[in-house]
Amino acid sequence: MANNIVILAAGVGSRLGRPHPKSLTPLNSGETILHRSLRMLTSRFNRHSIHLVVGFKKEMIMEAVPDVGFMYNQAYGDTNTSKSLLKALQIAGPGGVLWLNGDVVFNEGILDELLPHMAMDRSFVCVNTASVAEEEVKYTLDTEGYINQLSKTVVDGALGEAVGINFISSGDRALLTKRLEECEEQDYFERGIELAIEKDGLRIEALDISAHPVIEVDFAEDLARANDTF
Repeated sequence: MANNIVILAAGVGSRLGRPHPKSLTPLNSGETILHRSLRMLTSRFNRHSIHLVVGFKKEMIMEAVPDVGFMYNQAYGDTNTSKSLLKALQIAGPGGVLWLNGDVVFNEGILDELLPHMAMDRSFVCVNTASVAEEEVKYTLDTEGYINQLSKTVVDGALGEAVGINFISSGDRALLTKRLEECEEQDYFERGIELAIEKDGLRIEALDISAHPVIEVDFAEDLARANDTF
């Protein structure tokens, strides 16, 4: 079964305070966050399977990486990642969808952890069990070991952080699409996953990638940490 790779890069990224899309933020290595991610993804996946959901200053991104596919979230100023992911699931070709946030800086080795699960077409959320920061998306598990809660507001029993790299199987994709349609405009995509778990019994594995550094760049200190780590 073919898979689609989607990078969510439509947001304004106001918290980082840069005049360009956050995914085009340069790292000390000389690459932007986006170019680094694409270099690693294309080492494992066909470039034709990669699409970016764009919005804010989309022309800058399209000029920077002209040889991938694009989907346009025209409501990027009024919506959050739930609607960008919805757009991707509605438009992408058949099969499962691996998606990641456009501001994630990750260790290349993480991709080798994902491949077997994608080959088995099993939905998962990548998690780091070593960290539970207040600002990050946190998770809990049900009695069978599948994702139960998934949000920034998990307080009791949080087991770690969701790092912003996720996969929905071909069989689960329609369910998630339906629940993303129900999300509020400003909901993160994690709310769609939670709704599908609550209403449909969606079973999503927590894939522990704690051995591989992953940093989501929201603030200047995150960028500094990413440059120090990578």
